[in-house]
Amino acid sequence: MKILAATDFSTRSNRALRQAGLLAQASGSSLTVVHVVDDDQPQALLEMERREANEILREQMIVMPELQQTRCNPLVVTGSAFSGILDAARTMKADLIVMGAHRRTLLRDIFVGTTVERVIRTGPFPVLMVNREVQRQYDTVLVPVETSEPSIHALRMAKASGLINLAHATMLHAFVAIGKGKLQMAGANTAEYEAGERQHAKDELIGFLAANDLISEKWSLRVEEGAPMDVIIRVVEQMRADLVIMGTHARTGLLKELIGSVTEAVLRSVNADVLAVPPARR
Repeated sequence: MKILAATDFSTRSNRALRQAGLLAQASGSSLTVVHVVDDDQPQALLEMERREANEILREQMIVMPELQQTRCNPLVVTGSAFSGILDAARTMKADLIVMGAHRRTLLRDIFVGTTVERVIRTGPFPVLMVNREVQRQYDTVLVPVETSEPSIHALRMAKASGLINLAHATMLHAFVAIGKGKLQMAGANTAEYEAGERQHAKDELIGFLAANDLISEKWSLRVEEGAPMDVIIRVVEQMRADLVIMGTHARTGLLKELIGSVTEAVLRSVNADVLAVPPARR
């Protein structure tokens, strides 16, 4: 297993480094810590920043307890933040990228997104965004699922990685009771209708998981009515989830730049670490 942790030397990034160190220890993985130096500056200043960044990375490897017991390598690259991280991940054939939640600027984010969102959106690598304080293991794991290939791939990747114990994870499925509004307008009792729709959604999901060999008696299944984003955010708060695991959908062109997916909305909204898994490579 090869883990790449990206840092800009902020407090947010330090949390991500420490979490990456614990994950590497638990799985016996190698860990590369990368810092990207902006190459849009005079060469002399660029070289000075490269040297300084190397010194800081090596110092962190010595003083940060979570990194001391890992096979840890420092790496300084040049370029834009998100492209430098992706290029480094491709070169080392990373299995996982770990990043901190980045500071947001409203106008830029509307059109482009934060660095971590751009890495998730444009790269082929699973990305763990660290929002919370460091924890040795994730005790409360929530996995939003739908009857789609991205959800199946995310579950399989999380299981195969060995980084996360899914034995007691909760799978969450959101459904919309389409006829509920009309029944309410007619003054009818919607409880029975909603219960039937809930059971139908649950049966459909169980059948889909069984067909993909992903039924586990240790997993709990939670089916909630509502829009996916609203349901996920609500249940994360109710469960006080440590980690949310989600598959992402491939998007291209202008839509990829301007329209936020459910995963990106969750990245911006929940107080939990988020593992975003891209579609399987073809």
